[in-house]
Amino acid sequence: MLKEHFESVGASIEYGDASCLFPVEELDATVLQYRDAQLALGDVDGSNVIVVAPTNLATSYFLTQHALTAIPVDNLPATVQTQFADELDDPLNSFDLIQIGKWNTDSTNRSLTEFADA
Repeated sequence: MLKEHFESVGASIEYGDASCLFPVEELDATVLQYRDAQLALGDVDGSNVIVVAPTNLATSYFLTQHALTAIPVDNLPATVQTQFADELDDPLNSFDLIQIGKWNTDSTNRSLTEFADA
């Protein structure tokens, strides 16, 4: 089940337009992943988040398998900031984070044993 910002984002940028972010390990910026990304995303309003959106089945699969990642916008190199500013309708400085990957919530573990007592 999707959680938080993927449904209430302020903006999205297509995967192809965000190619300068990949691989994130080589990005000259602060990159938060896994639990650190969850905490950072939990501290900001969804309207202040840019989500990298898939453009086809292959990019959807890639982004779904990618670790949840949050990148502070003000930490991006100037060249990346310029490229993103050209792609967005709103000013880049109105956003706090870029989210890569989906943040899924834990769901109740259901099994047939629940119905044994019925």
